[in-house]
Amino acid sequence: MQRLARNGGTAELLRWLSGRADGWAGIAGSDGTVLSASGTVAPDAPQPPDVPRLVADGVRALAERGALAYSHDTGAHTALLFPLYADDRGAAPLLAVVTPRPVAAGLATLLADVLMPLSLCWETEAVERKRRRVDLAESRSREAVLHLLMTGQLSIARQVAGALRPRLPDPVRVCVVECPGGSRDEVARVCAEADGGRSWVVRCPVYARHLILVMPAEETPEGTATDEAVAALVDHCVVGVSEQVPLADTATGYRQAFHALAVAREHPARHVRFGLTPEPALVVGSAGRQWAEALLTPLLTHVPRRAQDPGSQELAATAASWLAFSSHATGHLKVHRNTLAARLKLIGELLGLDLHRLADQSALDLALRIRATPAPVCTPDPGEPTRTDTGGAAAPALSRIHIRRSRRRH
Repeated sequence: MQRLARNGGTAELLRWLSGRADGWAGIAGSDGTVLSASGTVAPDAPQPPDVPRLVADGVRALAERGALAYSHDTGAHTALLFPLYADDRGAAPLLAVVTPRPVAAGLATLLADVLMPLSLCWETEAVERKRRRVDLAESRSREAVLHLLMTGQLSIARQVAGALRPRLPDPVRVCVVECPGGSRDEVARVCAEADGGRSWVVRCPVYARHLILVMPAEETPEGTATDEAVAALVDHCVVGVSEQVPLADTATGYRQAFHALAVAREHPARHVRFGLTPEPALVVGSAGRQWAEALLTPLLTHVPRRAQDPGSQELAATAASWLAFSSHATGHLKVHRNTLAARLKLIGELLGLDLHRLADQSALDLALRIRATPAPVCTPDPGEPTRTDTGGAAAPALSRIHIRRSRRRH
């Protein structure tokens, strides 16, 4: 019993017990519901017993009588029930066994002996199930915070992140770690230990092997960068890191880190930081901002006809997610692929763009990046003539700049 408990837990103990009883063994809840079971009871018999009903009736009888054990003969079979452990609320699960008559000699003693290891296994597995639910809830919360940061909703992201640790840093570097297969949880632990838990670690909702780290821009007190430490500690992982960006520009940092990751796959050190070349959104000037504003105005001012239809903010977030993740945006946005297709069709109609064309995708991507980038504060040179270019005239040139830069990065 101890060996089975260590190696297989509740399932192995029940399988072994059903074999010893030559019948059915299971665990039932305090309401009579079968929670786990193994074995069968004479399925080829003329009148096989209804095991779930038999167990439910036994649980009710045991509760009504306040007994510590229960036995019930049904003619060809006997049902035996024992509470796994004492519970003042009467909510303890029960071990239930249905065995052919006559009951094998020593079976009742065997059931009494198995209660202790079975109880320990059941409680341990219950704690593990609760831990997994807590981990899942925390993972989804972190994913939600990352989504809010990627869509520029900084104040809401801070509010949601307030109950978790660590606090969101500002400014940040965004790091994307590509983990060896099946090791993402272990790599997440290594990442947290490498910088003393200062980074915001999120399991990527789109790519199953990616971890996203929102790290403080300053180095660790030990002087070793977290991304370099992770690349050195984990074999076969690949790391891409962005430049230092404000927390509000997390989406830009993610794009930079993703580009760096593509280069790092071919780099011997498996670690690359994004270069210092200015982003197109930073160099387009006022003409570029006018063009982006003119292009996006129909989208940003869109008012849905029905309350359940997506508004302008949701459509803009959909466009940004699709440009970043392509068809995988369904996993990022948690929507059906038909919903994504319908939103993209609406976005294309509002903006007058064909989103199947690379040039139109590039124009929309650049416009969204310009809008997400804070306008530089600068004083015009008195000796410089005033520019009168319109945003529309700048659009083709801006699209060509973006396409050339994208090709060079990839």
